[in-house]
Amino acid sequence: MPKRVLLDECLPRHLKRSLEGHHVRTVPEAGWASKENGELLELAAADFDVFVTVDRNLTFQRDLRDVKIAVIVLVARGNRLVDLLPLVPALREAVETVDPGQVVRLGA
Repeated sequence: MPKRVLLDECLPRHLKRSLEGHHVRTVPEAGWASKENGELLELAAADFDVFVTVDRNLTFQRDLRDVKIAVIVLVARGNRLVDLLPLVPALREAVETVDPGQVVRLGA
């Protein structure tokens, strides 16, 4: 079943191609650029199933168990597409299996 996935604005928009079969938008496409993480997650939870970011601090800034969206944190050398492509197989699997309120870290 396709998931509704929101990519954080710090991720390359071309990462969308790696999640074919899902409904993927970026934060700027959703009109939420420059929103603070707490507000962004509240907005995203109403329209998306999964939020993907490289912001490792997100999980320390807020208790995510009460947010009705899954969060996937990509841990890579950088946020360029070339740095993130090795994580795509795990990302695809995580998107398909993650539950709301769950945080999944992928990578080193």
